[in-house]
Formats: sequence, C-alpha cells, structure tokens
Amino acid sequence: MRTLRTLFDFYLDASIHVGLAVSALIFVTSLLLNIPIQYALLGFAFFSTIVCYNFIKYGVEAKKYLIVSKTYHKRIQLFSFLSFFPAVWYAVQLNETVWMTVFGLSLLSLLYAIPFFPGTRNLRNFAGYKIYVVCLVWAGFTVLLPVFQAGVPVEWDVVILVIQRFLLVLVLMLPFEIRDMETDFEELRTIPQIIGVQRTVVLGIVLTLLFVLLTFFKDYVIHKEIVSSILLGGILIPMLLVSKKKQSKYFAAFWIESIPILWVLILVILRELG
Repeated sequence: MRTLRTLFDFYLDASIHVGLAVSALIFVTSLLLNIPIQYALLGFAFFSTIVCYNFIKYGVEAKKYLIVSKTYHKRIQLFSFLSFFPAVWYAVQLNETVWMTVFGLSLLSLLYAIPFFPGTRNLRNFAGYKIYVVCLVWAGFTVLLPVFQAGVPVEWDVVILVIQRFLLVLVLMLPFEIRDMETDFEELRTIPQIIGVQRTVVLGIVLTLLFVLLTFFKDYVIHKEIVSSILLGGILIPMLLVSKKKQSKYFAAFWIESIPILWVLILVILRELG
C-alpha cells in the first residue's frame, strides 16, 4: 500500500497527471472541431508538458534546476530528462506552423519562469499576471496546436473555443489559488488575495456559466457538445463550492486536474451513444 502511495505521489509530483490533462484537452479540441486525432501532437504535448512543468516547479532558476539536492527531486529531474527525448521525437513530426506557435508559447512559458534580465523578476512573480499567463499558454497549446497541425482555418468557432478554453483553465486554477492563498507572497496579488475566497468561488461560477453559454454562440454546434458543456459545468460548480484554504492533499492536484480527462470520457461516451 505504501509503495502504491509513493508511486501515486511521484505520478503527481512529476507532472504526469498534468501532462495527461493537457493531452486530454487537445483530444477534446479534435473531437469538437471534428478533425483527425493527431497522435504525434498528443505525444509531444504529454512529454513536453512534463519537461516544462517540472522545470517551472523545481527549477525556477536554471542553475537550481541542474543542481538539485534532494534524492526525490533528482529522480524527477531524471524523469524529466528522459521525457525530453520522446518530446523531440514527436516534435519533428509536426508542421512548421505548429513549430512557430510552440516557440511563441514556449517563450512565454520561459519568461514565466525566468526573469527578463538579471536582477529583474519573472512573470510568475508579477502581481496578478501568473494565472492569466498560464491560461493563455494552455488555451494556445490545446486549441491552436491541433488546429494548425490539421490545417484548419482559424474561423469563428475556433476563436470561441480559444476563449472557452481560457475560461475553463482559469476556473480550474481557482481552487489552486484558494489553496495557496496563505502561502503565496502578498505581492503576487492572486485573485483570492484580492477579492477573498467567497467572491473567488462566485467568480468561478460566473465564468463557468459563461463557458457553457459561449457554446451557443458557435456557428456550428452539435447536440453532444451542448450536453458535454452542461455536464462539465455541473462538475465544475460543485468543485468550486467545496474549494477551501485547507484542502486534502489530492483535491486540486488530482481531482481538479482530472476534469479535462473526464471531459474526454464524457465526449467519447456521448459519441458512442450516438
């Protein structure tokens, strides 16, 4: 039992779960836009997310990342290093437009972790910017990349999907913001620090309703998408309502980050049911 717990903790700490969540959202984009499932992109997203997230979590400064002291962090570092190679292997199978988009999003991610210039702060530490940078990167990564890889033109429905994805990631991050409210530096000016926990929950509910409502603004929308959006909203709102400063260890890190994976399952089941 203890071994299983250790493996599960490593699964979360090494960002494997968040890698699956990112891949799941790319899968969702393919299903909603009715474009072929791009397995090379899914593989690239999974492994590159592991590398990127572990760099941000365990090595805000490159020097620190290369020289870690704890044995546990060394294992995660080794896992990240090994994940880099399949990420590159999958990346070479992607087209030029995807490469350019990845470069732009990667640059934004690096600026999130590394200061612009020596003696300055990174975007992660700029008041109020943290959550929006993450949402923008996730929206671009999980919507634009599959669109560009499939050669689909960026029309109205794609724009709506980008906005929806930004809102969804923003809502998913609110429980993390609530959890970290007392440990985050006051200078970060996170949403709960500014407006409090209760108003943050209300904001999350409003954003969730807006996410669902935007589905009806698409030019082309099928019944399954409407049902899946409503079901997803029905999952998000209770999750927000039970979000507190003192959470169980796995509430945000596992259950909240499982929602994109659950969304895929909902869409697949609806698709099978016809």
